[in-house]
Amino acid sequence: MVMAIAKRKARLAKKGTEAPAELTRGYILKAAAKLFRDQGYVATTLRQIADSAGIQAGSVYYHFRSKDEILIEILDTGIDEVRKSVGNHLDALPKNATPRQKIAAGIEGHLIGLLQHGDFTSASIRTYGQLPAHLKRSNQLRRKDYSEFWDSLLTEAAERGGLRTGVDLHIARLVILGAVNWTVEWYDPKRGSVQKVSRQIASLISDGVFLRGG
Repeated sequence: MVMAIAKRKARLAKKGTEAPAELTRGYILKAAAKLFRDQGYVATTLRQIADSAGIQAGSVYYHFRSKDEILIEILDTGIDEVRKSVGNHLDALPKNATPRQKIAAGIEGHLIGLLQHGDFTSASIRTYGQLPAHLKRSNQLRRKDYSEFWDSLLTEAAERGGLRTGVDLHIARLVILGAVNWTVEWYDPKRGSVQKVSRQIASLISDGVFLRGG
């Protein structure tokens, strides 16, 4: 821990500034997200988080009341950043974009949001199903809202006659998000850029649920 603190002080000295509270808070969140991702929420201690962040264990309490509070912010940040990325990609489309183009943009935005905030989103994906109900509760509204957002995209596609007959929209949404979420486990930049991989995934999914030319 002493070495970690020393390294952090050296980084700050090189920048010629003291770490503001928000910077230290960011260190804590990033350290916790990586630990939650790698070893799970239960196995991670506040001391481990402090050591990884390069601060004294007691300093964590200046920023967060508990490990639960850290986890909740990580869960919220993970889904908020993905949702923001999806929104940005959809906003960039022309007004006459087809349902297929919208779904493809949503997939690309989701994937880019995942990979740009990897530790946060991976921690959310890996730990959420193992958490007790009281820790899931605050994040459930965000997840529900995001699921409904995707349901609306798929419903629009169905209403415009773009989907194959008999496609269950609920299952389609689960398959799409499940497939894209799993990408964080195997993605390697050597396989191609995020944009290239996301377009390939969008194409595979689209061929399964969309009518030709939909």
